[in-house]
Amino acid sequence: MTSPPQAGPEGTHALGEVSVTGTGGARGRAVPEATVARLAVYLRLLGELAEQGTETVSSDELAAVCGVNSAKLRKDLSYIGSHGIRGVGYEVGPLLRHLESTLGLTHRQSVALVGIGNLGHALAGYGGFGGRGFPVTALFDVDPDLVGIKINGIVVDHVRDIPHICRERDVTIGMIATPGPAAQGACDLLVRAGVSCILNFAPVVLQVPEQVEVRKVDLAVELQILAFHVARRHLAGLDSDLSGRDAVNGHVGERARGGVMSELASESMSQHERIAPAERSEAVQ
Repeated sequence: MTSPPQAGPEGTHALGEVSVTGTGGARGRAVPEATVARLAVYLRLLGELAEQGTETVSSDELAAVCGVNSAKLRKDLSYIGSHGIRGVGYEVGPLLRHLESTLGLTHRQSVALVGIGNLGHALAGYGGFGGRGFPVTALFDVDPDLVGIKINGIVVDHVRDIPHICRERDVTIGMIATPGPAAQGACDLLVRAGVSCILNFAPVVLQVPEQVEVRKVDLAVELQILAFHVARRHLAGLDSDLSGRDAVNGHVGERARGGVMSELASESMSQHERIAPAERSEAVQ
């Protein structure tokens, strides 16, 4: 049985690997995209351990809470030159700072969101981005009922103002949550503003210059992938005896998305009465 398609980078330049900065600032070896995604998960869990006052953690313990096996975790961390201490494991603080540096989180980030429909409104109202080093500093839409209102203290501007506002606020990352037909236009405006990294929630493949990095999040595709696994388990007779098992999910991709998306779902439900309908986000001209 063939595997389903995977969500991830889009555009003509995605190679499936990235180069990271290793210890001492030297440019490191190529790292698989899947490993980069897991590094972000390790960082999130290390942050939680640091908040709890934990000073050291073994590879087995860290792997368990991250949903991977310890061998994979050690291999992932070896890409960035972190090998741990025999008999001790990893020092939480130093490893946390090393991952932050490797993932570029020691540099100031500023995020712009284009499209304030149902999903966009939930993203704009989500407070977790700022806490993780990605403050949303600009919001854009074309709906006159939305332009001018404040969400989390940020005024929604018209999409035609994307170029100069993004430059003024030093936006480094753009998020697109428009309807499909409007996404490419929004993307073009972000690129014109000098934004070179884009997170795309719209159900289209964006055409971008080679130097622009695009990541695509398609929730329908994620559901289709889960349906694939449901069908495969059903065919294998694995549906029985699944309830009540106390096991860690080994699919880090699901864990990585689950943290933010479950929080977004909760906030979206609480905002239900004041969220603007998605249909009110018109196509960017």
